[in-house]
Amino acid sequence: MNEVAGRRARSGGGATRRAERTAVSFESARFIQRNIPNFEILNEEALQIIEWNAETVLEEIGVNFVENPGALDLWRAAGADVKGERVHIPRGLARKLCATAPSSFTQHARNPERNVEVGGRNLVLAPVYGPPFVRDAEGGRRYATLEDFQNFVKLGYMSKWLHHSGGTVCEPTDIPVNKRHLDMLLAHMVLSDKPYMGSVTEPSRAEDSVTMSKILFGDAFVDQNTVMTSLININSPLTFDGIMMGALEVYAKANQAAIISPFIVGGAMAPVTVAGTLTQVLAEVLAGVAYSQLVRPGAPVIFGAFVTSIDMNSGAPTFGTPEAAHITYGAGQLARRLNLPYRSGGSFCGSKLPDAQAAYETANSLNMALLAGVNFMLHACGWLEGGLVSSYEKFVMDADQLGTLHHLAQGVMMDTNGQAMDALREVGPGGHFLGCSHTQSNFKSAFWRSDLFDYKPFETWAEEGARDTQALAAERVKKQLADYQPPEIDPGTREALEAFVATRKAAVPDAFI
Repeated sequence: MNEVAGRRARSGGGATRRAERTAVSFESARFIQRNIPNFEILNEEALQIIEWNAETVLEEIGVNFVENPGALDLWRAAGADVKGERVHIPRGLARKLCATAPSSFTQHARNPERNVEVGGRNLVLAPVYGPPFVRDAEGGRRYATLEDFQNFVKLGYMSKWLHHSGGTVCEPTDIPVNKRHLDMLLAHMVLSDKPYMGSVTEPSRAEDSVTMSKILFGDAFVDQNTVMTSLININSPLTFDGIMMGALEVYAKANQAAIISPFIVGGAMAPVTVAGTLTQVLAEVLAGVAYSQLVRPGAPVIFGAFVTSIDMNSGAPTFGTPEAAHITYGAGQLARRLNLPYRSGGSFCGSKLPDAQAAYETANSLNMALLAGVNFMLHACGWLEGGLVSSYEKFVMDADQLGTLHHLAQGVMMDTNGQAMDALREVGPGGHFLGCSHTQSNFKSAFWRSDLFDYKPFETWAEEGARDTQALAAERVKKQLADYQPPEIDPGTREALEAFVATRKAAVPDAFI
């Protein structure tokens, strides 16, 4: 038991029991465990060609580690050929280094019941990450604020099918750039008890994330366990910048997880072909994961692949396309051959509104990720306008639809109840199954049902205002925020976190760049 959990257990008593009786009740599903096969699009020959080509890229073309002399020293000592800031990695070296990375790991939450297992046959769902704008039905599109950020953390906490609180669910532009990471982390730690992500926008901010996590969990617990995941984006093509690598170094040294993720827009940051893009993705991931293991062998990492295609007329990214699906499926196979957890997919769409385009593109992207064998899905809900916008309505629409992934992943039940022979015998020819014993025993759980969609007859729907899905979602947002109650946290821990944030903010002047 971690120190915070121990304190919470000891500080229970009457006040805690009264709070539990009056708390708003909501369900929270466990992370997905797949009972369905992964979809594999590449045969053995294709996989071997891509793997060979990726190592050729590393050896002959090389990768840049810019503004980071320490990284160059590590590579040189490991046997790479370093020329200026270009690192040429001999064939087989990166793969050998990657072998020390764990195939799966537990990310601990401050509520142990919400711990997640990343890797294997599991799928962990986390919300949208990074948009500077937000949108809702009443206020339209606007720059995000800290209040918006806190609202999204609350919605994520109350979302049944969401397992993870995420990271930068929107960028609170009303807080100085050099200080907002402190407010964001505090919100994740206090307003939710699900797992969360650390800051990566500057190495010192990653250090702050580790320090705050030690306040929350205790120094010894953090030293021995993974309590954070972070998103380390590669500057595709083939460039590893000092800021992202500096953050990676902080997390790897602290034994905290990092998603090593190329940022691919096909035709702009990678070749236009599927095989060419997969070659680049694999080369970049091999180099990034290998570097994390140079920093600390055994540090937990995730094979990342953020992939989209490009509209060759406008230059805008496109989502839910078959080419992106091919790459996502193929990258999943490559990740499994490296024995690494896999991150990809999300509620991707290019639409400006939570409309039919958003729904089609999002459905394609979510189902693709499930079948691709993704283990950690960032952007699982709330993504709009190519990732520029966190949408309140789309957040709850997507979060509702994540329930379909849970149920699809269960597969087909083939036990005695699943075979339903007793129902077939009871009803026989010409009857119906509505009243039979098997239906009566199973009707509550037989079919997944959206908590958001309208299934009423037309007349009832019309009398209630003929609301479309966005209107229903807006109502859901208001209800969830009104019903929200924060999870219990030890008062001393909260005070220590708030004091750290205040001290760090007071130590430096505001900066908005």
